Amino acid sequence: MPSNAIYTDLSGYYDLMCADIDYLAQSQCIHRLQQLLGNGGKRHLDLACGTGPHVRHLLDAGYQSSGLDINQPMLDRALIRCPEAQFSLQDMCQFAVEQPVDLITCFLYSIHYSAEIERLKACIASVHGALVSGGLFCFNAVDKYRIDNDSYMSHSVLNGEGHFNFSSGWHYSGEGEQQSLKLRIERTAANVTQIWRDQHPMVAVTFDELTALLQPYFEVHVLEHDYGTIKPWDGMSGNALFVCVKR
Repeated sequence: MPSNAIYTDLSGYYDLMCADIDYLAQSQCIHRLQQLLGNGGKRHLDLACGTGPHVRHLLDAGYQSSGLDINQPMLDRALIRCPEAQFSLQDMCQFAVEQPVDLITCFLYSIHYSAEIERLKACIASVHGALVSGGLFCFNAVDKYRIDNDSYMSHSVLNGEGHFNFSSGWHYSGEGEQQSLKLRIERTAANVTQIWRDQHPMVAVTFDELTALLQPYFEVHVLEHDYGTIKPWDGMSGNALFVCVKR
């Protein structure tokens, strides 16, 4: 499959693939962080918004929410879910907004889709330019040296098109600025099984490296990857939530 096939030919399966994600809990956590550390403003932009579930929840929480993505089929589905929102076809590593916003989010480790350090730097600069003073940038990330190449997350879903098994896992070779996100989709219908495999190049950084890239632009808080509580990262876990206040 082409590297972007999961987001084009199989974009209709994206919500099934993410069926085990608690979008509401994630959105509520970001709202609390915006109240605690941000400026409390309601203008929101979601980077790599996909089909718009986070945008939907933040709209329902009273935000003037919008989204961008590089994939038009995703945005078409997002607009159906959130007809009152504005969506734009843009690269998160080089985007512009008509008016600065108060809150920018990038969920589901999508910050890693920048794929290269230079593009990650461009993404951070674009975010900084799109935020008002005191605005908040929230995203989750994985530390390249804390990846278990043998670990996969899996779940199953049954719907009218068949029985689906989805799995995903990170892989890092141990050197360089790229890691991979490996995806597998298995669909069984009428006793016929189809399997799709996909692999995405993702930027690989440590949390120290990522913090160093952010600090010229933001006051950086690294939190535990737990959307139910707000507490500092323990320095051990491989996932973290970055909360960044524009300087």
